[in-house]
Amino acid sequence: MKNTPAIRIRKDILNMENGLVMGILNLTPDSFYSGSRFPEKNKAKKQIDIMISEGVDILDIGAFSSRPGAELLSESEEWSRLQPILRLLRDDYPELAVSLDTYRADIAAKAILEYGVSIINDISSGRFDTRMPEVTGELKVPVILMHMQGIPGTMQENPVYENVVLDVIKFFSERIQVFRNAGVHDIILDPGFGFGKTLKHNYELLKQLSSLKELGFSVMAGISRKSMIYNYIGGKAEDALNGTTTLNALCRQNGADILRVHDVKEAVECLKLTNLVMQPELLT
Repeated sequence: MKNTPAIRIRKDILNMENGLVMGILNLTPDSFYSGSRFPEKNKAKKQIDIMISEGVDILDIGAFSSRPGAELLSESEEWSRLQPILRLLRDDYPELAVSLDTYRADIAAKAILEYGVSIINDISSGRFDTRMPEVTGELKVPVILMHMQGIPGTMQENPVYENVVLDVIKFFSERIQVFRNAGVHDIILDPGFGFGKTLKHNYELLKQLSSLKELGFSVMAGISRKSMIYNYIGGKAEDALNGTTTLNALCRQNGADILRVHDVKEAVECLKLTNLVMQPELLT
């Protein structure tokens, strides 16, 4: 996709022109999709190896569940879950780009300084811990800013917007300025599908996803196996791979630069084929 901003990962440039796949590794026993739970180190390592073999570009690890209704985890418990896997990634996979899903500035700082984490993925966009812009700015790491109305425990009770697309753009405009003022230059925007949004809100955002690109930053789409798929077509998260792939293709066509997924192989194939639809000249 032309005119897509690149981001700096350590000393390298991560080019997003052809899109990237971010693989999800949850170090939790209670994430919404059972196939994404890898709280044990040996199982986590096996899954990392699988995702690398399937072509993952970025690994996103998290130690707390942000599913609707989830309770916030203590900082000490979050760190105790993260540390063994962070050590494994630092020692055995030093070239792998690692994103850390956390909203806590102290955990972000330790993970960057001690374990070489490349990106911070903050579901609160620096609202839950107001030191996050300062920490990420000082340490010069890219940050993923996500839109969420409310907090995980209550976000799906009654989400209301005047205009969901315009409200999300306004939110990002404000949060981008906060992080830029703190010295963060590399920013990725995540509209937060399923985070304080009805089914209609989610699909309106997907339809107009390209409008977020007008803010001048890369966009990430996290659709994978979410209730916005199976609540409409039936089943549960375990049945939502086909729906995920369909929506990932639409997200890419509508401007997504990164697909955040549980199923790397399928997303890599989806990205390659969708890129051909967008740029058939690649075959000539």
